[in-house]
Amino acid sequence: MPRAVFVVVWLWLLSVIPGTSAGIEIAHYDFSGSIGIEGRWYPESALHPGQRDHASGFVLEPEFYIEDVKGRSFTLAPFFRYDAADPRRTHADLREAYLLMFGAMGDNEWELRLGVDQVFWGVVESQRLVDVINQVDFVEHPDGTAKLGQPMAHATLSGDWGVLELFGLPYHRARTFTGRRGRLRLPLVIDDDNIRYESAAEEWHLDYAVRYSNSFGPLDLGLSVFDGTNRETAAQLEITPRGELNLVQYYTQIRQFGLDAQLILGDWLFKLEAIQRAGSLDLRGREEDYVATVIGVERTLYSIFDSVADITLFTEWHYDDRDRDAPPSRSPGTFENELFAAARLAFNDVRSTEIVASFIGDLGRSSHSLAFGLDRRLSDSWSLHLETIVLLGIDREDIHYSTRNDSFIELNLSYNF
Repeated sequence: MPRAVFVVVWLWLLSVIPGTSAGIEIAHYDFSGSIGIEGRWYPESALHPGQRDHASGFVLEPEFYIEDVKGRSFTLAPFFRYDAADPRRTHADLREAYLLMFGAMGDNEWELRLGVDQVFWGVVESQRLVDVINQVDFVEHPDGTAKLGQPMAHATLSGDWGVLELFGLPYHRARTFTGRRGRLRLPLVIDDDNIRYESAAEEWHLDYAVRYSNSFGPLDLGLSVFDGTNRETAAQLEITPRGELNLVQYYTQIRQFGLDAQLILGDWLFKLEAIQRAGSLDLRGREEDYVATVIGVERTLYSIFDSVADITLFTEWHYDDRDRDAPPSRSPGTFENELFAAARLAFNDVRSTEIVASFIGDLGRSSHSLAFGLDRRLSDSWSLHLETIVLLGIDREDIHYSTRNDSFIELNLSYNF
C-alpha cells in the first residue's frame, strides 16, 4: 500500500473525528525507538546461483506517541530495513499508525482504534493458529512471527461479562518473500508484483473478525471468527510470455472459527489452540476444509540451584488433518504433525539476560531444526541479540528441501532511544 495513502488517511481521520482537529490540548508526548546493525552468516554454500553466504544491514524502528488531556492518543511506529544481500529484504512498513479513543457505556467500557495496528491472538509459543488478523512479514524471519501493519477499525467493549472485539479490515497486505539473491527460498522465486485474488474486489475486499475472551478462574478462554481474504497464500505455477516458470501468489476467501485456551494450575500452564477453516487451498491446489490444533504444556522452575534464575520448559504438539497436503507455515516445515520443545533461561539480572533453546521436528518426516537465542542489555541504551538456527535435516519431500544448506548465525546490536 503506497505510503502516501497512509498519510492521507491519518490527516483525514484527524480532520473528521470530532474534537481531534481543533482545540487539542496536548498532555503528553514521547519519541522513542531503536536502530540496530545486523549481520547474518550462512556457514554452508548456497544451492541457487546469486545467493550470498552472508548478509548485513540495519533496522530502524522509531515510535512517536502523543496524548491529549482527554486521554485520546495517536501512535506512529514506522519500520525500515536495509539489507545489502537481498533487495527484497530492504523494505519499509507502517507497523502502527492509529488513533485511540475510549469511554464508558453504562457499566461497560469501550475503546476504538482507527488506522494501522498489530493484533496478537493465541497462547502457544511455536505457532499461533488463531492469529489471523495481520499478514506475515516473511523476509524478516523464517519463523513467520514478524507482522506487517494492518489497516483496520478495531472496536472493543468490555465488562464483567468479558471482552468483545469487532474488526473491520478494509485492505489486504500481500505476504513478503525472499528475492532471488536471498537465502531460505524456494527454487523458483515467488512473484511479488503479479498477485491474484479470488474476490473481484482483490486487495480491497472488506474482511470482518469477531473475538470474545474471558477468564473463568484459572481458565482463560478466547473464541474468534474471521471472514475474508486469507493471509496465507497459495503459490501457483505459471509460464511467462518468455517461456519461464514463475510462482504467483493467490489469495482465497476463507472463514475461520478459532479457539484458544490456557489453564493455569500452580507452576503448570496447559495450552490449546484449534481452528476450523473453510476456503483454503492445500499443497495440491485443492480447496479443502480442515481442522488444525496445537496442544502445549509449560512449566516454570523458579530459583534454580538456589539462584535468582528461572527456567521455563515448553512442549507443544501440532496437528493438521490435511497431513502432507498442508502448505508450509514457516521455512522449513508445515506443522501438520510436529513436536516442539524449548527451554527459556531467565537470569533475572540487571542486564535482563535471557537464553532460549528450542527443537522442532516432523514426526512423519526427517525434517528437524534447532534454534538458539541470547538477549542481553549491554547498557541502558545498547542491547545485543544473538541467534542461531541449525537445520538438522529436511526431508526430500518437503517443499523447503532447497533450503537445506541455509542454517545461519545472526548478530544484532541495537541502540534504544
